[in-house]
Amino acid sequence: MNRQREKIGEYFIGRAVLGDPGVGEPGGNIPRVAFRFFGNRCEYPEAERIWLRWASGVALEKGEWVRWPANYQGAWLHVVQNSWFASNRRAARYGVEDVVHLDGGQISTKSGFYCALGEAVNGPGGYFGSNLDALAGCISSSFGEGPPARIIWRNFQTSQESLDNAFLDSIVGLMREFRVDLATC
Repeated sequence: MNRQREKIGEYFIGRAVLGDPGVGEPGGNIPRVAFRFFGNRCEYPEAERIWLRWASGVALEKGEWVRWPANYQGAWLHVVQNSWFASNRRAARYGVEDVVHLDGGQISTKSGFYCALGEAVNGPGGYFGSNLDALAGCISSSFGEGPPARIIWRNFQTSQESLDNAFLDSIVGLMREFRVDLATC
């Protein structure tokens, strides 16, 4: 929850087992209750710091994900995806710009690619896929505004230096398959 008590994300928690809640202090105060819970554990320990930032209530800024260390990009993408769907949004383009400008100068990891693309398409904290299948789902979605007509991928050479050719070929092929005009410069 953020500071305005609005849901910004969610995790499944299964069975919870409380310890001994009968141990208390004078006056009936219980200082601490031990517990264990069963459910999904977040595989991104860095996400805790990112969730605190998102919960602050301060609007996210363009390119904010880049200011975190590169090893936080997977966690940032996890928070983006979790928050996006917890906020009842669908895998779709909500931005209204037909031409999307993607800055390859900021992309150093596969997670960073999806962070940059999500932001370029749907604004700061925006989601537009977290893997190839999810990207295909976003592009082909019947919700939202449909796929962008054109993506201009600036500083593409910088992306080529950071990402493997097979990944880039898959992205380019996917865009071609869904008739998204992809220009690289």
